[in-house]
Amino acid sequence: MSIVVTGATGELGRLVIDELLATVPAGETGEIVAVVRNKEKAAAFAARGVELRIADYDHPETLAEAFRAGDRVLLISGSEVGKRVAQHSAIVEAAKAAGVAQLAYTGILGGPDADFLLADEHKATEQLILDSGLPYTFLRNGWYTENYTANLAPVLEHGAVVANAGEGRIASASRADYAAAAAAAVTGEGHLGKAYELSGDTAWSLAEYAALLSEVTGKEIAYKEVPAAVHQEILVGAGLPEGFAAILTDVDEAIARGRLAGTSGDLARLTGRPTTPLATTVRAALANA
Repeated sequence: MSIVVTGATGELGRLVIDELLATVPAGETGEIVAVVRNKEKAAAFAARGVELRIADYDHPETLAEAFRAGDRVLLISGSEVGKRVAQHSAIVEAAKAAGVAQLAYTGILGGPDADFLLADEHKATEQLILDSGLPYTFLRNGWYTENYTANLAPVLEHGAVVANAGEGRIASASRADYAAAAAAAVTGEGHLGKAYELSGDTAWSLAEYAALLSEVTGKEIAYKEVPAAVHQEILVGAGLPEGFAAILTDVDEAIARGRLAGTSGDLARLTGRPTTPLATTVRAALANA
């Protein structure tokens, strides 16, 4: 039995591999498998004892050798919005044909009840997995704090956090928190047939985020709430494709409705530790800027 991570060279995948290497007993690192498109990008994994299996979500024929009977598989959702259902379907079919023992999937907070555009492909993927009959674990990830801290430069330049999220609250956690939860789900017992609503321990508003940035940087940072249409124009003007900008403003509307504010405690229970505070991730991002 191997623990197989798809999309392993992505931002979340790399952290999952790191977590697995830190938790799998010494001498058993060969049981960790990274499914990647590019062997060269994964050379550092191989140097650490991780087995590489080369496959491409867009080419189902390459997935035939990606999985083995009895594998525990972590399907990290693809990053290409609009293509993910087809990509995930190919992986589900390959996993079923191989007879894997577990298929864990990184979906989105709320699962079938999530009522915003970004959730559509995740809901469709969960249904594909249920229909497959595979033993599953649904890891419904909330918002990553890094979704905000990765874009600090324009915020600091203009002195404003711009959004159409109203007074909605966000129970975010760090990407490393979600990676630790995923690693726990594919290495531990008792997770089959479970759906975990993963989010940070504490929800915060964008006004509170702006106030924190002001405190940490010594600069005056305001939360500037704008209508969704105006926000979309700003995002497109900054270079985002119009379709993706529409998805982001739709997420903000979901935040305003409280859809990303849930604090179930599942994430902390899976990892066995409190989730990373907003201020910790903010300070780290500023230190590395």
